[in-house]
Amino acid sequence: MTSFLTHRARVHDARLPIYRRHSALRTCLTRFAPYGLRATYHHLTLSARIPRRLEDDPAALVRAVEELHEARELWRTRADEFEARRRARKWAGRRAVPEPRPWWLRGWVREDGPPRAWYDDPNRHPSLRLPDYVRRRNALLDGAELPGCPACGDEGPPELQSTGHGRVELCGRCGWAPSPCPCAREHRLVPVAPRGWSEIWRRTHLGDDGPPTGRPGPGAES
Repeated sequence: MTSFLTHRARVHDARLPIYRRHSALRTCLTRFAPYGLRATYHHLTLSARIPRRLEDDPAALVRAVEELHEARELWRTRADEFEARRRARKWAGRRAVPEPRPWWLRGWVREDGPPRAWYDDPNRHPSLRLPDYVRRRNALLDGAELPGCPACGDEGPPELQSTGHGRVELCGRCGWAPSPCPCAREHRLVPVAPRGWSEIWRRTHLGDDGPPTGRPGPGAES
């Protein structure tokens, strides 16, 4: 299996057809995607301003993969440290994963970790740049007391959503749910996404020159 860095290099390779460079970016996301593949790709289309016509700004793909790479390097540093401690604990006969579990062990799949609306609607995700999101999660893992939503830092009022069995509170900005539905079953947290994955992949949420046509992207309110 080829590595993240191999596909990152292909994104940078101007000799390749633009569609292959775009596919290489998608493969990078299968290796590392803090918001999940679909929501992380949606985030990068906004933060890197990837246009509908990739030929109009090939450098946007480079901006996207470099933001992803920067976040991944921050994660890899912590993950390598964690694995070294785990090996030492195993040698000492302590095989249980220490608590709190690192966020990346419970944060990239729906079935593990706190509920997040961005798995149901990839348009709902933190507006933080990916490196800032990783730094925030690392700080919380270290015991820092940060205000607001654990994912994005928003301090606004929560958004109540009905699951049919009860109500859950979501971050009004990114859709993070501090706790699951009271019935403890998995539910869709938000209504059906306005755009499916194929539309997000084709960047129909962007204008022809790159700026978003719908929900504000990272930095849009600053």
